[in-house]
Amino acid sequence: MTDTPLTEPLPRAACIIAVDGPAASGKGTLARRLAAHYDFAYLDTGALYRAVALGVMDAGDQIEDESAAVRAAENLNMARLEEGDFAARLRTADTGLAASVVAAMAPVRAAILAAQRQFATMPPDNKAGAVLDGRDIGTVVCPDAAAKLFITARAEIRAQRRFTELRENDGSLSFETVLADIQARDGRDANRATAPMKQADDAALLDTSDLSIEEAFAAALARVEAKLNP
Repeated sequence: MTDTPLTEPLPRAACIIAVDGPAASGKGTLARRLAAHYDFAYLDTGALYRAVALGVMDAGDQIEDESAAVRAAENLNMARLEEGDFAARLRTADTGLAASVVAAMAPVRAAILAAQRQFATMPPDNKAGAVLDGRDIGTVVCPDAAAKLFITARAEIRAQRRFTELRENDGSLSFETVLADIQARDGRDANRATAPMKQADDAALLDTSDLSIEEAFAAALARVEAKLNP
C-alpha cells in the first residue's frame, strides 16, 4: 500500500456512509445493519489496525516499535480479516489494546488510509455504496461521506457490553479491568496527535446507552435517511 496524505481530497465514486464512535458503542452492529439494509459493502476499519497489531506481535516485535508497525501495515492482507483463526484473534482484548497503540502512529494511519479510501470509493462486488465504521471516517477517511453518524454510549454501558462479549473466552476477566481498558482506549483515541476520534461537525449523534439493538438501528436509519433522502 502506498502512503496517501491525510489532507488529500477524497474522490466521490460511490454513496458512502461513515459511522464513527468509541469502542463497544454499537457502531459495528449498526454499520453492518445499515450495509445490509442498503446492500452496500461494509468495512470494519478497526479490524485493519487490529491486523497490523497482530502482524507486529506475530513477528516478535514490540507493539511500540513504529517501524515494525509500518511494515505490518504495508504488508497487510485484507483477505485474512475473514479467516477463522485470524479473525478470532482480532477480537481479543489484548489485540484491541495493541491496536489502539499502533493506530496512534501517523505513518501507520497513512499506510492504511489508501486501502480504506479505495474500499469506500470503489466498493467490492460492484456495490453502489459502502459503509465504513471506525473513529476518523467522517473527519479524515471520508470527509465528504453522504451521511455521517457518531455513535456513543456511557463508558460503564460499553464496558458491560464488552465484558459480556469477552468473558465467554476468558473466565478470569473482570468488569473493572474491561472498564479501565475502555477508558484508557478512549483517552488514546481522542488525544492522539493524528486523526483523533471526534464527532464530525456534520455527523448525527446517537447515544445507544438506553436503546435496544432494534431501537438503535431505527434511530440510525432515520438519521441516515434524512441525509440520503431529505
